Amino acid sequence: MSEGITDQPDLSEAAAQSRASVLRSRAESYIALSRHDAAIADLTESIALVPDNARAWRLRGESHRIIDRYEAAISDFAESLKLEPDSSYALGSRGQAYASLGRLEEAMADFEHALTLSPESLWILEAKADALVDLDRLDEALDLHAGIIALNEDLAYSWLARGDLYQRMGLYTEAIADYSSALEADPEYVRAFSRRGEAYRMIDRYDEALQDLNRAVELDPDNDRALGSRGAVLSEMGDNEAALKDLDRAIELDEDYIWAYRVRGEIYQDLDRHEEAVSDFTRALSLEFGDE
Repeated sequence: MSEGITDQPDLSEAAAQSRASVLRSRAESYIALSRHDAAIADLTESIALVPDNARAWRLRGESHRIIDRYEAAISDFAESLKLEPDSSYALGSRGQAYASLGRLEEAMADFEHALTLSPESLWILEAKADALVDLDRLDEALDLHAGIIALNEDLAYSWLARGDLYQRMGLYTEAIADYSSALEADPEYVRAFSRRGEAYRMIDRYDEALQDLNRAVELDPDNDRALGSRGAVLSEMGDNEAALKDLDRAIELDEDYIWAYRVRGEIYQDLDRHEEAVSDFTRALSLEFGDE
């Protein structure tokens, strides 16, 4: 048996290679189905059979990353990179795992290396931009987003990502323009309607906000963020009954939706329903700050 294949008394070398290959392929389908634990199980057996297959380590690392097992993901990507040091995919994905752990300098190092190998890889560029935002290097992030958009102006997500950054910076007019460009590229982009509606709300353009949020909910009736934002808009427009209905539904969809508890608590307070207001504010404090 050649080096790199685990001793399996019941399998010949060829059979071990064949089984490992099928396991890797099945794992890819499990990943496509978001069945990541099943994918990890297949890839673990595949790695035991053939430890020197970089793809198996890389796929298992990605499954670990997607289900928030970031340390395990980083370990797997490191093994993959030992076998394929110039894999931009493994570098970019490991960078995402580092970023999720707040290890931003390590993330940036991986993104920079990955981009020397694949300089126009949009997902790595987007991940680097996110890390720049987390590092509070906002001007650099904006410059990078401009470069991403220039690579393909027909990609709705690229416009939306820069719009989100503008909104974070309080530049709502610029955000609205980018969300509008996203909707030109994809006229049924739910998130763009939801985010543009939120930007309109922030500058008190409630009629336009409501129009966008209505469309977002029409396209995706269970969109908790659009429902929460619409609830806030309806409250500003004086319709607390409809606002509470939206916020109740948003919280039903996401029991950890901090902002919705805060907005609903404020509405209860305005309605002199103070016990309910206290309950919502207490829940918000517990979720955000760990208050008992």
